Amino acid sequence: MVRTSLDEFPSPSKPRDSGAALPRALVVLLGSAATVIVLAGLYTVAWLVGPVFLALVIVITLDPVRTWLRRKGLPRWLTVAVLVVTVYAALLLLFLVVVVSLAQLSSLLPQYAGQADELLRNGMAFLGRFGVGTQQLREMLSSVDAGKLVGFAGSLLAGVGGLVTNLAFLFALMLFLSTESAWAGQRLGRIAHDRPWISESLKRFAFGTRRYLVVTTVFGGIVAALDTVALALLGIPAAVLWGLLSFVTNYVPNVGFVIGVIPPALIALLDGGWQTMLVTIAVYVLLNFVVQSLIQPRFVAESVGLSTLVTVLALVFWTWLLGPLGAVLAVPATLLVKALLIDVDPRARWAEALLCAPNREPG
Repeated sequence: MVRTSLDEFPSPSKPRDSGAALPRALVVLLGSAATVIVLAGLYTVAWLVGPVFLALVIVITLDPVRTWLRRKGLPRWLTVAVLVVTVYAALLLLFLVVVVSLAQLSSLLPQYAGQADELLRNGMAFLGRFGVGTQQLREMLSSVDAGKLVGFAGSLLAGVGGLVTNLAFLFALMLFLSTESAWAGQRLGRIAHDRPWISESLKRFAFGTRRYLVVTTVFGGIVAALDTVALALLGIPAAVLWGLLSFVTNYVPNVGFVIGVIPPALIALLDGGWQTMLVTIAVYVLLNFVVQSLIQPRFVAESVGLSTLVTVLALVFWTWLLGPLGAVLAVPATLLVKALLIDVDPRARWAEALLCAPNREPG
């Protein structure tokens, strides 16, 4: 008689070796390889991804206008038309600020060609006092040409032409996205029926994006007003224009004021000399650094739930991946990645402790 034991039969509660999970090291390697492939693809088509995501962010931000009108009883087609007009007006306003700033700078630079030559020659002579060779100075001075300012101005205007092409593409994208936004609630409802956590994560992304842009816009207006008054008191030409430029660059997290100070500092150098330039930079650092790098990040962190360190790292990463447009879209893009990779997966919620800002308790 053959004796049998229960141990010889597999228990339903015990996992079999054939169904064991992959080794963690292999999972990490496969995930890293997939990430590299995805990033390489995004880097290749950054010229398309950046404008598409910018259009999406603008439509999401202004969509409450359509929702409010819909609640007032207006027909769907009229609310979509109002949304399209509002989106177009917002983008045109930002576009005009950038274009007029570049055009104004390109028209101002040639007027200071003589001052630029004199400043450069004085600088070369100053370097000569510290042991720089005479022959080297002559070669450097011979390369100085006031006409290069005119050439630089022409390149700025050529860049404006590229902006016009991108604007037409953005207009087409936003037209279709604005139309589709009318059905976004219905589609999210269908997703919520089967996958409620996915619908909730997408809603959190849209809500966080709106709050971030509202906070950034408010602080941008404050910074623009302060910069305009300060530059006007210093006698810098086109003070209002540089104030508007600082408003636009405020959308670049943490370091936007560095970009915004370059044109007025350059004009201050050519118009009033080194002392005026240093005073202009000092005023910008005092106003913009305090507001944009110390005060604003705390409100941004509270509005979107991302820590200041994460926003700085996101700025570097998305600028590398998508180019200059990635600097403006750094925070919304990070919120989208967080929504798709972390918020939708309960097992990945631990990562929020690394990304989110800590709770600041009084005392």
